[in-house]
Amino acid sequence: MPSIEFIRSEIARMRLRIGRQRKEILQLQRAGIGTASAEALLSRMQAKVDHLVAQRDELKSTVPREKKTRVLGGRKW
Repeated sequence: MPSIEFIRSEIARMRLRIGRQRKEILQLQRAGIGTASAEALLSRMQAKVDHLVAQRDELKSTVPREKKTRVLGGRKW
């Protein structure tokens, strides 16, 4: 199973790609070109991100958290 850091970086990378894909779809729509296949690709990319987010959340729940001590005023020493 991939590490949580890898999954986080993959989510960030895929979100950037989705943003670029959305911009390209808008350009195609303005030009009057059909965008059905591009929108299908976008939905598959979004489904992959949703799957990665679920994996990340599952890994986060299994990894023990570091306990941080607090000092008066919320300062961290």
